[in-house]
Amino acid sequence: MPVGIVQRDAATAEFFDGAARGDLLIRRCDGCGGWAAPQARTCPHCASPELSWAPAAGTGTVVTWAVVHTKGLPTVTVGIVELDEGPWMQLQLTGDLPEDLSDLRVRVAFEQPEGGEAVPVFTPASTQ
Repeated sequence: MPVGIVQRDAATAEFFDGAARGDLLIRRCDGCGGWAAPQARTCPHCASPELSWAPAAGTGTVVTWAVVHTKGLPTVTVGIVELDEGPWMQLQLTGDLPEDLSDLRVRVAFEQPEGGEAVPVFTPASTQ
């Protein structure tokens, strides 16, 4: 199923510019070098508010997931992925997914619905 339409704002513009280029951007602390999720406002390691956007490897492991059933709409699988850099991201899981997603290695892909921004999704790493 295609992802939903997401619109940028000033706080997310750089993230979506990266996604449009095929880059998964996350936050990196200017002080200690620690990694943080895209929505972070302070470093989870040293609490510094000085964060910059930096490209992530785009690989990780599924921590948990849910299959969402909505009447009249296709089933969607969403999950929390622990990126290899450490932060966790919640997003849609796509592709040929096994029944058990425990510890599944995944790789980022990008989908761009008509009228919206390119957004990251994760697919099984073994299928790319």
